[in-house]
Amino acid sequence: MGLIKKASELNINDKIKALIYGQAGMGKTTLALSAPTPLLLDFDNGVHRVNYAHLKNVDTVQISSYQDFLDVLNNEDLSPYETFVIDTGGKALDYMSDYIIKRNPKMGKASGTLTLQGYGERKVEFSALVKRISQMGKHIIFVAHRDTKTEGDDTRYIPQFGGSSYDSLVTELDLVGYMEANGRERTITFDPTSRNDGKNTCNLPSVMKVPKIVDDNGKPTAENDFMKSKVMNAYENRLASRKLEADAYNKLIEELKENIDFINSKESADEFVSRIEKFEHVGNSKAVASKLLGDKTKALGLVWNTADKQYMEKATV
Repeated sequence: MGLIKKASELNINDKIKALIYGQAGMGKTTLALSAPTPLLLDFDNGVHRVNYAHLKNVDTVQISSYQDFLDVLNNEDLSPYETFVIDTGGKALDYMSDYIIKRNPKMGKASGTLTLQGYGERKVEFSALVKRISQMGKHIIFVAHRDTKTEGDDTRYIPQFGGSSYDSLVTELDLVGYMEANGRERTITFDPTSRNDGKNTCNLPSVMKVPKIVDDNGKPTAENDFMKSKVMNAYENRLASRKLEADAYNKLIEELKENIDFINSKESADEFVSRIEKFEHVGNSKAVASKLLGDKTKALGLVWNTADKQYMEKATV
């Protein structure tokens, strides 16, 4: 089997890699925990800020070093969990930086920050981590605080996630969502705008209302399932739709090939041309059919007569 694949032949990972960020008190961690069967990896020692009702059925690991995290990945039974929630992603990257410098002191400066080479090493480490978790069959959601970036008279809200290397890290992710409050309502957008960063590979609505799931006393009033029901399901439906389209495409290409295989004369070639528009074409199937037809008629010694809109024997042209 060749390495070059058509769009319909690609293997698509159905596990989401996401980043959720926003100002303090927005409920970012709670939102992340609304993903399927989460394991909370608390890098920021902030689990106490999450409503206990939303932690009751959630297992948590309190992380104090990047080695702790690696020990979890290497030694714990992670089969019960569908989603890893890393809170916060910024603190996880800080721990990752410390780990890299400890492993190779040349990657760090005297101030304890990474060198340019060290940032490159962290990018490699981060990419390997995201790939590893995806290969484990898990969703991964990073939670991050909001930072403010001023560009002239404009203010943009960006994630506290990797600092100047943020752009190189976010390429590994499928979704970047910004949470904010509009009056008494909380919303999240995955679209990039002039005010916020974003990444929306799932074609989610531009702005999504985050429902209130606790009353004024902090008691739950609804299930915490926003990421699962509104985001993960949308992504899975999109992939399912792509698979149906790919299956229809492959079936049609096989049907076209069978029809073209039966062409053995000018008459049968003309008859196929008269029917080519009647197929329910998918994607580039018509172009593929034209290429296959051209190869077959060439082999039969036929050429297309544009004026008469039919094939002719080459010798009579």
